[in-house]
Amino acid sequence: MKRAFVALALLAETSAAQAADWKILPDSALTFSGEQAGEKFTGRFSRFDAKISLDPQKLGEAKIVVTLDVASAATGDKQRDTALPDKDWFDQKTFPQARFESRRVTRTATGYEAVGDLTLRGASKQIHLPFTLAIDGRKAEVKGHADLRRDAFGVGQGQWASDEWVAFDVGVDFDLKAEQAD
Repeated sequence: MKRAFVALALLAETSAAQAADWKILPDSALTFSGEQAGEKFTGRFSRFDAKISLDPQKLGEAKIVVTLDVASAATGDKQRDTALPDKDWFDQKTFPQARFESRRVTRTATGYEAVGDLTLRGASKQIHLPFTLAIDGRKAEVKGHADLRRDAFGVGQGQWASDEWVAFDVGVDFDLKAEQAD
């Protein structure tokens, strides 16, 4: 009986000491979608990083920070891809990165929600990011979707400031695969 108690105590101590820090794996994806001249398009950011500290049993301690290189946006359309980093759109020379930093993470009826600040093109807005989380041992997958308005962040200046050619609504999808950091 005493041995069983000691084993349980060691197991509990090991579980509590396990890091809740996660390292993003290369097969993760951060994509976006929109509409230009009535045609839907999709794109992806090829360069981004995330620092995630999240234990579902300790959500009050959770912290998520995602940074992305706006110049890495690609949609497969040469004209659009050339324009996106320029001053009228992401203005990557002045604002090379976008950043999301969580304020809190809570459990919802369908998964989780991170509430935090998205800073894009120098404008910061509080957003809600609903997501699902699947943990399998030392591996995890986080999937989610958020609807944003590009005009709220000043994306699209000059002739692109209206929604005449490019819709204001933008969808952002993420599929982050991670492993527990050592």
